[in-house]
Amino acid sequence: MRYLTLLASLMCMALSVSAAKADRRVAFVVGNGSYKNVAQLPNPPIDAKAMAATLRNVGFEVIEGSNLTRDQMTEKLLDFGRKAQGSDVAVFYYAGHGIAVSGSNYLLPVDADIKSEMDVKLGAAINIDLTLEQTMGDAKVKLVFLDACRDNPFAAKIKSNSATRSVNVQSGLAEMKSGEGTLIAFATGPGQTALDGQEGNNSPFTRALIDNITKPGIEIQQAMTSVRAQVNEETHKGQLPWGHTNLIGAVYLNQAPTTQIANAAPTAGIVPAATSGSSDGVELEYWRSVKESNKPEELNAYLSAYPNGQFKALALARLAAIKSGPSTTTRNLNAGVDPATFTDDASQLTEDQIGLDKGQRRDVQRRLTGLGFDTKVTGAFSEEIRTVLKRWQAARGYPSTGYLNKLQHKALLSEIVATTPTASDDSAKPARRASAPAPAQSSAPAPHRSGGGDPGAAFVGGVVGGMMGGMFRR
Repeated sequence: MRYLTLLASLMCMALSVSAAKADRRVAFVVGNGSYKNVAQLPNPPIDAKAMAATLRNVGFEVIEGSNLTRDQMTEKLLDFGRKAQGSDVAVFYYAGHGIAVSGSNYLLPVDADIKSEMDVKLGAAINIDLTLEQTMGDAKVKLVFLDACRDNPFAAKIKSNSATRSVNVQSGLAEMKSGEGTLIAFATGPGQTALDGQEGNNSPFTRALIDNITKPGIEIQQAMTSVRAQVNEETHKGQLPWGHTNLIGAVYLNQAPTTQIANAAPTAGIVPAATSGSSDGVELEYWRSVKESNKPEELNAYLSAYPNGQFKALALARLAAIKSGPSTTTRNLNAGVDPATFTDDASQLTEDQIGLDKGQRRDVQRRLTGLGFDTKVTGAFSEEIRTVLKRWQAARGYPSTGYLNKLQHKALLSEIVATTPTASDDSAKPARRASAPAPAQSSAPAPHRSGGGDPGAAFVGGVVGGMMGGMFRR
């Protein structure tokens, strides 16, 4: 009987593994900057590329595009609509020009030539409300990120050519309400304009999204609180992202302990102090998501939600540790690391000063993968590796820039990791692998995107098979 009970439990585990793998995530990511009839925006295509890489890194199928015309955007939206049907999580991200006319919001393709309100309504622009309803209406969770609040040159044209004074045209976007299971986030408040950022870099809003929304174990609404704080600080209080949410559960884009969508309980951030066994579980989930945070606002959010919570003392101690320097976890991990590592910014210039050749860049990528920060080993530092570097820096308490300096490079080399070439290492030849010494085993997590199958399922399958064989032999 005990064998049968254990066998049933293991089979349930196997089914759980399969269910987790069936989780469907689809994203639409477009950045328009090369406008034909108005001044161009240099950064939206860069923003879109970085966001696409970030979402792919946590399991999204991404429909991606840059500098799209009206017809090209329509084609991408049709593809997104087909793939997002019945999905578990659908993400809509757009960077570029947007405009609000008579309370409705529109996205602008690069070939838009808008001289009047009639041009907008007859199809020169894309109505956001209708687009979201048609493409992702039946997804279980819908996340909408609009970095489209730039100062829009079309607004003045429409106003000057309007036949009536009643037309209401805004440079930024108008307020939108989210439906059930939806989060909508704007780069700034309704009717206001947002910064595009320095040329060749990400906008403040997109950079904050990339830094926060896929942090391991962080619930999306907690992540958006951090996004607002980061943008507000970076722009010296000149820009404050705005949003509206009707999510009915806790949503995690990376390593949610139970499932990516927890519809059984309300989002932890809006639940009062725990009073029952069910809410105890929600509080525990919330605490796990912030307990290693280096951001006081996230720990204070926990204390606000649970003023008498069971982890209050730990949260207060964590806050005190942050005020006195890098967190205890970070200090232990970086024992012997130069203290300046935690304060010195890194940039393209400081990275160039290290003088990394292609082999050394591969070594950096292998080390990051061995530490659980999944990346391809190519020897080139793409936008994707910049995103991974930001995640590593944030986890260690270093300034999160996506570039290395000499101190950070030295700290990375000092961490004990597995440096075994991965399946994505384009430099590893079979003959060289045969002559390489066997690597020491490491407890670091395996890369999530390896082609060797699911280790959890293999483990469960092996145990079940072994038990079945043992039972028959007996």
